[in-house]
Amino acid sequence: MSKIINEFIQYGCGYASNPVGWSNFDASPTLYLQRMPLFGGLFKKFVEPRFPDEVIFGDILKGLPIEKESCKGIYCSHVLEHFSLVDFRKVIKNTYDYLAPGGIFRFVMPDLFSLAHKYVISNNPDAAIIFLKESSLGVTIRDRSLIKFLRNYVGNSNHLWLWDFKSAKSELEKVGFKQIRQAYINDSREPKFQEVEDKARWEKCLGIECLK
Repeated sequence: MSKIINEFIQYGCGYASNPVGWSNFDASPTLYLQRMPLFGGLFKKFVEPRFPDEVIFGDILKGLPIEKESCKGIYCSHVLEHFSLVDFRKVIKNTYDYLAPGGIFRFVMPDLFSLAHKYVISNNPDAAIIFLKESSLGVTIRDRSLIKFLRNYVGNSNHLWLWDFKSAKSELEKVGFKQIRQAYINDSREPKFQEVEDKARWEKCLGIECLK
């Protein structure tokens, strides 16, 4: 596959966030099947969700088809919590490598501190249940079917690791990121990020911006 040249990319974009001017990647198995020659066209007719043609299949963990040190900005929303600790470290290293010097990495994800604080101060006898549901770490009903197992294993839909600002900052520093700060929606000095940021996905969540 030829390398894609674009100053701004997002990964884990889903099927709803794919603005023009960005290279929008997703690693969904559904998208992979939709992009298969011949079979993909038939698959799109019967299987939801249908990804727009602009979305590119690409896995940030395995590597994206873009040149290293070529990006001015990289964005992801509610993606990093779906990686194990080891995979998370690989993902942020890959992200760092794709950024040009001075490039910006912005992301938003669930805030472990906020969720834990709400649990600790609550007098509700169901506080633990609420915490596990809101963090997506608990399993209300275990579906033992093969289809469910494959969907979870291949689709990476479960939350595997949650972060607060301090722990995420430490991991980012180890990779080489600098000027790491807690971010809020549309507060970047680079206005291009406003095209991908969704207010609903930032509410009560942890946003971070950092530079290479």
